Amino acid sequence: MVEAALNTPMTGYSPADLGFHMPAEWQSHERCWMAWPCRTEVWGDRLEGTKQGYAAVANVIRQFEPVTMLVRPKDAIEARQMLGSDIDILKMSIDDSWTRDSGPCFVINGKGKLAGVDLRFNAWGNKYQPHDQDALMARRILDHIGVPRFSSQLTAEGGGLSVDGEGTLITTESCFLNTNRNPGWTKRDVEQELEQMLGVEKAIWLPGNVEETETDGHVDGIGVFVRPGVVLIERSPDPSAPGADIMEENVKALEGATDAKGRPIELVFIEQAQSADTDGGRFCRSYVNGYIANGGVIIPCYGTPEDERARAVFETLFPERRVVQVPIGDVAIGGGGIHCITQQQPTV
Repeated sequence: MVEAALNTPMTGYSPADLGFHMPAEWQSHERCWMAWPCRTEVWGDRLEGTKQGYAAVANVIRQFEPVTMLVRPKDAIEARQMLGSDIDILKMSIDDSWTRDSGPCFVINGKGKLAGVDLRFNAWGNKYQPHDQDALMARRILDHIGVPRFSSQLTAEGGGLSVDGEGTLITTESCFLNTNRNPGWTKRDVEQELEQMLGVEKAIWLPGNVEETETDGHVDGIGVFVRPGVVLIERSPDPSAPGADIMEENVKALEGATDAKGRPIELVFIEQAQSADTDGGRFCRSYVNGYIANGGVIIPCYGTPEDERARAVFETLFPERRVVQVPIGDVAIGGGGIHCITQQQPTV
């Protein structure tokens, strides 16, 4: 019955029912998915620089694994010229360019099967209109590669969760419990949906960041798993710095926590690019917000003294991978970083 179900639309079964789970980001990838920036409301007169930033990230990731860029048909010629020939282009109607949030969350099982979870997408609590094309992005990607789709009732984004691939998930109260996404849902309601959709056994809740109003405190700008039992999390070296108290509350929520296997969570601390010069209030300063590729780790560069310290942290965490820093100033102005604009498709 299960094998038959895998070849039909996924109704009546959850991923967990069929033995699927979301793998950790450091596991092997088939490719990386991205989308070409196009919403003027977000990028304004920096749009040209943003496109160059996306191209730079895509070409660095391509050194480690294939990359497919979703591009509006009318932007295809421009994107090809800026990306070069090594990046695959897939023409698709899109509203903007955050595949972490509107693309599918891929899941795998122990039988070499790949599927995708299609979370409901409402543009971070209806912050941008229109968003109907991005709400279809996950479905369209899964249709294109020909893998089953599980449709979730949860309004959420991929940037709001981090998994260890061994049953544990981290997320934030400020985001997934926000009434602009899931009014009437209790914490346990959200947990149960994540357990069924992503095959996790335990959710660890962080307070998040109510002052970060673009995503309402996505966890991928706060703290993420970097290996089983180990979380890389932001902490300010200056307790009086802006946001230091919020970071500390998130740290406290993880102190003493255990994962799904009962292991104590080990914390590795990293600072933000606090000294980055920006003229926008939603600027993403997070080094946590990077991409783990096959054999590499791609992290932000802001042209600040914190850059080298952040690089040293990642080189210690990933001695077997090459750490590459990419300037993302014209991407960060949109409220996200490298993790936000990428989505890995795992190898099966």
